[in-house]
Amino acid sequence: MGNDLRTLTAAQLVASTGDGAYLVTSALYFTGVVGMSPAQVGVGLTLGWAVGALAGVPLGHLADRRGPRGVAVLLALATAAAVASYVLVRSFPPFVLVACAYGTAQTGLSAARQALLAGLVEPANRTRVRAALQSAQNGGLAVGAALGGLALHLNSREAYLAVLAVDAACFLGAALVLLRLPAVPPAPVAAGPRLAVLRDRPYALVTLINTVMLLYMPMLSLIVPLWIAQRTAAPTWTVSALLLLNTAGVVLFQVRVARRVRGLADASSSVRRAGLVMLVACAVFALSSAGSSPWLAGAVLLAGVALQVVGELLLASGAWEISFTLAPDDKQGQYQGFFGTGTAVARMLGPALLTTLVMGWGTAGWLVLGLMFLGAGVAIPPAVRWARRGMAVTPVSSQAVES
Repeated sequence: MGNDLRTLTAAQLVASTGDGAYLVTSALYFTGVVGMSPAQVGVGLTLGWAVGALAGVPLGHLADRRGPRGVAVLLALATAAAVASYVLVRSFPPFVLVACAYGTAQTGLSAARQALLAGLVEPANRTRVRAALQSAQNGGLAVGAALGGLALHLNSREAYLAVLAVDAACFLGAALVLLRLPAVPPAPVAAGPRLAVLRDRPYALVTLINTVMLLYMPMLSLIVPLWIAQRTAAPTWTVSALLLLNTAGVVLFQVRVARRVRGLADASSSVRRAGLVMLVACAVFALSSAGSSPWLAGAVLLAGVALQVVGELLLASGAWEISFTLAPDDKQGQYQGFFGTGTAVARMLGPALLTTLVMGWGTAGWLVLGLMFLGAGVAIPPAVRWARRGMAVTPVSSQAVES
């Protein structure tokens, strides 16, 4: 298992390094070099992630039926090809096509990697291993963001094209690293509907609740920077300090927090606590607009991000345990693909929703957002118990039909 974990971690680190460079430069490349408007970029990326969300389940099912390692390698190669295709984009329609290909490949790759993890790691260790991969991912994003920052400093077409080349090369490298893992045999074909997850209402409810919790994702990348610039006295460089604190917190503590989650009861409690912590974090962010002292505002924002990191760590650890445990072993790919649609939906809807709430309503918006997190956290334990009861009943029902 040790060699497999190191290989999984290496693949995650390489891919996320390319992602980090791409994420910090893509908006300026598409607007400044390609010449599209910010609205066109936003619409294109939203459509891309929407298509990706729809593709997650069938691609996860493909990983179950054909073997997750091979499918993960192919989707990593597809991601590399999609990133490289951005170099050829000169107008909005081709941009939408490439964005859809990119979103599809990325969403499917995530599902296939989770199915691969489930096939290589015994259930008791899956959340801990997933936490290690998350730490590697954040470390890679930080390295990639530094490379992207160099391109932003140069601010030339050549620099942005170099970032795209680096991103494509990283996914090509990740595909080669994944080939070093042992092949996981395809799951046997079972009776029943092919895409069983689409009929699993308890799992759908759990996924929906988790999607609400994932609305924290645009907070640090979009909402807090806007809040700092328009509503607080904090200096603009505070944004960098907050992002650094968030990244360091995940890298240093995600595995430690995940070790405390051992089963569905611990996982449900972890997500419930995450909702409460997120509520407090939102309240602290709201307080940062009070007063005119830059240093006081900065200190309050740092406290808010520290709380947000704690909530993120608790949520991730609980959600991983829930998503793996509630999924049938022979359908991990499609179930992880469905659970992963929450990330795509949060990326699509989160920016517009949170901008309207926070920037439009101010302090009241922060509190409404915090109450949404609290409500989702409280709703998780009964939803998980419902899903668990459904899993317990299924084998009995199948036996009765067979007899």
